[in-house]
Amino acid sequence: MPKHIGIVACSAEGAALCYRTICAEAPALMGRHTHPEISMHTHPLGLYMECIYRDDWAGVAELMLSSAAKLKACGADFLLSPDNTIHRAFPLVAERTPLPWLHIVKEVAEEARRRGFKSLAITGTRYTMEGPTYPEILAECGIEHRIPTPLDRGRINTIIFDELVNGIFRSESLGVFQGVIERMKAEGCDAVVLGCTEIPLLVTPETSSLPILDSTRLLARAALRRALEA
Repeated sequence: MPKHIGIVACSAEGAALCYRTICAEAPALMGRHTHPEISMHTHPLGLYMECIYRDDWAGVAELMLSSAAKLKACGADFLLSPDNTIHRAFPLVAERTPLPWLHIVKEVAEEARRRGFKSLAITGTRYTMEGPTYPEILAECGIEHRIPTPLDRGRINTIIFDELVNGIFRSESLGVFQGVIERMKAEGCDAVVLGCTEIPLLVTPETSSLPILDSTRLLARAALRRALEA
């Protein structure tokens, strides 16, 4: 029997894309209309943001662990969170987790290594672009990275929290991302990480001048593989 997937959601659009990707891609491996059992739990994004605004990553971890406990009670066999920002609290989660997790940044790093990318442009929330999670894991894999300028980081962060998490996708905002990606390409990056799980709903391979690493779909596909492991 396939393993039961538990999704610790944070923001709705990214979690929904992860869920839909698992359900849409599973039939090619499992048969028509078939996918692993999936349960999802999410606290309101506002509760997470209250912790994040005050740099309370222990509080973020408590919210993640609360979801984890509920998903274990639902019968989940393993967990994942389609949200890059809250992975900053993952070391605190890992100490007390009731179930094993997939790690979104590790899945991105593994795909970058598989495809031979050497220098990644990181886009995401300010907490992701300026935080330690991507630098630490990419360094372990021998992959370099760059982040946008402070001005570009501010623009991206505003687009994410004012638009993307609310399901708003504007052509002007796509233009902002395209400009950032062009500048990072000129600085020597050979791929761009869509390191906020809503960004793939705006930026696609066709609209990016660099190859993309879609953190949302990479995590979903890793979950599908894990669920189907013997």
